[in-house]
Amino acid sequence: MQKLFVIVVFSILITSIIPSNGAPLGFDKKSYTWTDKIFITIVAPDYNFDKYLIDEIGSDSFNPIKISTRGHTLDHYKLVETGPSTGIFTGEVILTGFCHDVDGNSETGVKSNSKCNHGDDTNPKTEPFNNGGPTDGFIETDNDDGITISFEYAENYTVLGSAPIRWNIGEVQWLESNYPTRGVGVVRVIDPDMNLNPEAIDHFGVDVWSASDSGGIDLTVTETGEMTGIFEGTIFFTDTNESSGSRLRAVNGDLVTAKYGDNTLPSPYTIADDLGILGTTKIGTLTSEMVLIENTRITDTSEIILDKIFKNQSIQIVSDLQNNQSQNQIFSYIVQIKDSNGIIQHLAWISGSLTPAQRFSSGLSWIPQDSGNYEVTSFVWESMDNPISLSSPTSLLVNVN
Repeated sequence: MQKLFVIVVFSILITSIIPSNGAPLGFDKKSYTWTDKIFITIVAPDYNFDKYLIDEIGSDSFNPIKISTRGHTLDHYKLVETGPSTGIFTGEVILTGFCHDVDGNSETGVKSNSKCNHGDDTNPKTEPFNNGGPTDGFIETDNDDGITISFEYAENYTVLGSAPIRWNIGEVQWLESNYPTRGVGVVRVIDPDMNLNPEAIDHFGVDVWSASDSGGIDLTVTETGEMTGIFEGTIFFTDTNESSGSRLRAVNGDLVTAKYGDNTLPSPYTIADDLGILGTTKIGTLTSEMVLIENTRITDTSEIILDKIFKNQSIQIVSDLQNNQSQNQIFSYIVQIKDSNGIIQHLAWISGSLTPAQRFSSGLSWIPQDSGNYEVTSFVWESMDNPISLSSPTSLLVNVN
């Protein structure tokens, strides 16, 4: 009997390569969000029964394919050969989440699903329960869940593959750190959790305001593609007119802030929690740094600089801050940590006050849960409630063993 290889590819269908560890199943990512489209590829040459026809696997009771989350299952799911005599079988399934209001607006949402309340923005469903495939499958998930695919290759021999499903903390960016007066700015929100329909372009609203117009505008950001999880919106700055639509009043020297309300937060947050994610830019010429941030470093709890970092190790991200002003300055020191996929894994801050010309070392703790490469970025804002940037951010790359 020939050896069986099973490759399950989520979110992006890529060329299948057996992992270097020799395992017969591989994934393109370590984890997935609650509304991903899953592309499945199983390489099973023994099921190429007719070299002149396109064969199928998974739908009979002898060699079934089962797709499961912790609370829902699709049985006897069919995959179809990619061509005569290839021995490669493919299909796709869409994760549909659960009833949840992702934008915090009870006036928006999916109205057709009787499972959910008015204002919920998802359409959870599991169908068909039996004999579906290769492209008509939907399965419900929770925010902290897992997906498992099994193929019963032969009697008493089943191949399994699984991956976690979890929410992410979103990120807000401006494409430029400052814009000219009467210029055009672009706000970008990165949050895979808001790709609610992987077969359509999604959109939602963010709040944008300036120092000259604290009321600001509600800006619609639109997904850049059907499954990107990246959303952008364009703002036209004016120093002569009032704010309206996508036009925002902002004069030279103004700080402009975009705020995204993230209602899909990973553990230890709960589904009832929300977090305001902020991004700032400036209008006109940038001023000199009011607080200098430098010498960002990784230390242990005794403030000894570390050459190597290990998973589950308690560490500190420390930066030296200096007040460049002749007056007291309140501040918030913020540390953001992103993994190699650009997803924020940790966000923490501490607030304090600096006297004139004072130099101060500020540190925040982090316990990395997984090995890999991370980007650590440190910011200094006036406060979390008044996110005026006092310094240019600093970044360093960290490898966790």
